[in-house]
Amino acid sequence: MWAILIGAALIIGGLLFLFSSALGRRPSDPHQMPQGGSTLEPRGQGLRFLGISQNWPALAVIAIGVVLLAVGGYS
Repeated sequence: MWAILIGAALIIGGLLFLFSSALGRRPSDPHQMPQGGSTLEPRGQGLRFLGISQNWPALAVIAIGVVLLAVGGYS
């Protein structure tokens, strides 16, 4: 039972850590896009912030939580 609770807490904590690193990088900057239209996306953001090398600690915590859930479910 404790493995399930700890695993669920680790998954939730890992997701919060993952979301905070993605959302807390730069403030929104309303501006016009070269193609027309407006956006709140920071200039030059790209998709680098979604890479595994940037988010491996959060993904490791989530993976440990999944393992604990699996072990707790079979016990």
